[in-house]
Amino acid sequence: MTVRSILNTKGHQIMSVEPDAKLAAAVKLLGEKKIGAVLVMNQSRLEGILSERDIVRVIGERGAGALEEPVSQVMTRKVVTCKETDTVAELMEMMTTGKFRHLPVIDGGKVVGLISIGDIVKRRVQEYESEQEALRDYIKTA
Repeated sequence: MTVRSILNTKGHQIMSVEPDAKLAAAVKLLGEKKIGAVLVMNQSRLEGILSERDIVRVIGERGAGALEEPVSQVMTRKVVTCKETDTVAELMEMMTTGKFRHLPVIDGGKVVGLISIGDIVKRRVQEYESEQEALRDYIKTA
């Protein structure tokens, strides 16, 4: 199973904010969309990623006043990405090793999607359920 198969089911929509957006606006977007991270993009160029962990860290360090800072001051700049041809096993390894839960998907230098650990878990559960169903059907006909 590849990233492409997950995106084909999930969709390619990307939530993003600009680097100069206020952190409070990004927090509002995360809450409204019920998501854990947003890409930070300047036009179509990926500049960083802002996750719930980034927000908690900066508020813990600098207090609520950090909500008025630009996202560029809070975001993670070193973004690990994946390709549509990467496998779910490769993503799980990257996420476990890097201790993060979101991976932007890059194709031809362009962001084409965002995969979360939730997307991977959902897909793996569907895979296991399909296998169980196939085994039940096999046993019934044996």
